[in-house]
Amino acid sequence: MHAFRFKAEDLEQYFLRLMFSPPRNWFDARLVDILFIASRFYRAGIQFRNWMYDKRVIRHHALGCLVVSIGHLSCGGTGNSPVVEVFARPLSAKGRRVAILSRGYRSRKLSFWEKTFRRLRGRQIELPPKVVSDGKNLLLDSAFAGDEPYMLATNLPDVAVVVDKDRVKSGIYAIKNFQTDVILLDDGFQYLMLKPHINIALVDSSAPFGNGHVLPRGTLREPIKNIRRADYVFLTKSDGSHRINHLKRFIRRHTLRAEIIECCHKPKHLVKLFSREVEPLETLKGRNVAALSAIAQPKSFEKFLEDFGATIRFRDHYADHHRYTQQEIIDFINEAKSSGAEMIVTTEKDAVRIPKIDRCDVPIYFLRIEIDILSGQESFDQCISRICFM
Repeated sequence: MHAFRFKAEDLEQYFLRLMFSPPRNWFDARLVDILFIASRFYRAGIQFRNWMYDKRVIRHHALGCLVVSIGHLSCGGTGNSPVVEVFARPLSAKGRRVAILSRGYRSRKLSFWEKTFRRLRGRQIELPPKVVSDGKNLLLDSAFAGDEPYMLATNLPDVAVVVDKDRVKSGIYAIKNFQTDVILLDDGFQYLMLKPHINIALVDSSAPFGNGHVLPRGTLREPIKNIRRADYVFLTKSDGSHRINHLKRFIRRHTLRAEIIECCHKPKHLVKLFSREVEPLETLKGRNVAALSAIAQPKSFEKFLEDFGATIRFRDHYADHHRYTQQEIIDFINEAKSSGAEMIVTTEKDAVRIPKIDRCDVPIYFLRIEIDILSGQESFDQCISRICFM
């Protein structure tokens, strides 16, 4: 199983290289041509699907409560979960019963033998949605829940988190069992079966739309012009530079009605893995660290460490959503020690995928990140008020 996973991750990295780097040989060049042709067909299929929903050939579902969709045009690396969290907190604080619906990307599913065993015992294969949190208790681990749902459930103890690919089903479940009156669709911009009352699109300011191509030639899930569906556009990972104004003008060419809110991912503190002890960011200053990550854009994480005065002695990163084995962590600790690192730092998203180990010779911390709104705070406050009083 591990060998298959590693081969799949290697293949993923290979295709990412094809997307963003010049072809290295004749085979790569021909494969890029094939991917471009395939992307034309994919684009046409996506636009036809959207047209079917627009013309009501395929009907949207209504759940009888407020639905807020938070998603993006691109695959990975946009920082979806912190934005979902920044919406869930004030809504919950204002008395709304909030549930987050997620598809649980790469969460554990029933194996073939488990499904067969259930059939033999006369049990249904179609299971209820996975309840990661009921708004009171954390009920599943990260392997069954998925990275982001588990992280959201951990950080939002008063919010229900439900996982299922069919978010109509999970939405009905949340309303029936938790009396939910506000649903947040995590990564929901392409989920058209539920028509949102408010549609929020995230754009990564550091790499807005990849290479401009849709899958499989690029990382876009749908054409850039479809951002016109959004009521609010969040420019994440903003650094306040001049190019942000250029990006805003580019987005305005596709949508005039959407409010644009500029925000950044701001490190808050360090948290010691397993014990959850909190350390200030000043702990990094002058320290030799080893950086471990399996996220779409590891360079931004590593830059945070360097900006706070750390010297990265050793670094390693895996494919996005990689689930670590104990041996991988032990090997990384040994490499970190050999490099002279005094501490290991990883991301919060990675922390939920690191298995518990007994070795403590090099302490492991994760970097707690929260959203900080740089411009458009008034628009954000209006959006929260709009949700609360709808």
